[in-house]
Amino acid sequence: MNIHEEEPMRGDQKKMAVWFRSLEPVQPKDMVGLWSGVGIPSDHPLDGVLENLNWFGKRFHSDMRADPLLFKSRPGRLVPIEPAFFPIGLVIMMAPFGRTFAARKWSSYLQKVFRARGTTASLKLQALDGVDTAAMVYDKQPVVDYFGRIDDDEIAGMMCVRDDPRRFFFKLRKVYDSGM
Repeated sequence: MNIHEEEPMRGDQKKMAVWFRSLEPVQPKDMVGLWSGVGIPSDHPLDGVLENLNWFGKRFHSDMRADPLLFKSRPGRLVPIEPAFFPIGLVIMMAPFGRTFAARKWSSYLQKVFRARGTTASLKLQALDGVDTAAMVYDKQPVVDYFGRIDDDEIAGMMCVRDDPRRFFFKLRKVYDSGM
């Protein structure tokens, strides 16, 4: 990683966007597999929400389909959640509740109800500011996650919601021996 690719410790939206665009593009085939995730604080309303709800990360399949929202259930078990149950505008508006203890408790009980019955996004090569990189397009949400390479085992993501200028940033680390 060169000096231009170092992640800002905590960044505002502009700094994070500049950092993200300094990363190398990613080919969709390089995303196949299981990835653990963590948000990168960027002054976005969703900062800290996914972690509070026991988000694990994402899984990309060889047919270029994806499970964009994998959550930890009981030990050793991951549950894919159906994003269509949660309109993204409402999720962003309710973000302060998403960081509470009550939300964490409720999410563990509601995983069965909101479990995805199949993959819920597509992985493709898509242009971001004129540069083709891997992107995950949600099936039933106006959301695209773009990806940039940090190093061989780590990818940065930038979630873009249609008609919202704010970006949610996250990191994904390749899981080689998941046991899941």
